[in-house]
Amino acid sequence: MVTIELCVESVEGALAAEAGGANRVELCADLVEGGITPSIGSVRLAKERLSIPVMTMVRPRGGDFLYSDVEREIMLTDIAAIRDAGSDGVVFGCLQPDGALDVDLMRELTAAARPMQVTCHRAFDMTVDPRRALDELTELGIERVLTSGQEVDAMLGRSLLAELVERANDRIIVMPGGGILPERIRDLVETTGCQDVHFAALGDDESPMEYRNPRCAMGARPEVPGEYDRVATDVDLVRRFVSALA
Repeated sequence: MVTIELCVESVEGALAAEAGGANRVELCADLVEGGITPSIGSVRLAKERLSIPVMTMVRPRGGDFLYSDVEREIMLTDIAAIRDAGSDGVVFGCLQPDGALDVDLMRELTAAARPMQVTCHRAFDMTVDPRRALDELTELGIERVLTSGQEVDAMLGRSLLAELVERANDRIIVMPGGGILPERIRDLVETTGCQDVHFAALGDDESPMEYRNPRCAMGARPEVPGEYDRVATDVDLVRRFVSALA
């Protein structure tokens, strides 16, 4: 059996993921930025409404994974609040300027997170030496690592993913994620030998707003979706992924 983790950016998305057959969710905010820390209210409500585990992103901003002392304090504060909100786990990743894993910060954040589970997110895909980073995560006792095999999508990275799964030898879960399609997910699982898989099943969700002001926009960058462009977890698409693995 393969564990299916859905990446969602709302409580509604988490509920859709569970309804579609997901085994676990990763709760984030702002997937346009690759996911950042969601509100504590979202974490609490997700835990109240869901019967499947909730992993919560701890990422104070978009961009790189090199964090300042202030951002370190924010992450530690967020971890404490997320634990108090009842989350089953947290998801984070930290790097050094040379592309190596920031082992000291990862160790500190992991210790602060216990007894919650810990996943290293796709900061792993920006490491200069993924094999060394995998060994370091294993030594830290981190439960799983999310990775596309350092490629734009997991199918392109499947050779490295298969190597990492073998190298992990059940000491840490290597969880493929990134650009996975329903029609390729079974092939990916069989090729890599993975036991967990991660994806977002997003579809367009038209805003119900009737009045719209075309002269004004809230975002700073025009390429970011506007106020009337929404995305939501598509329960039917989740079911297609689940059926492909059945």
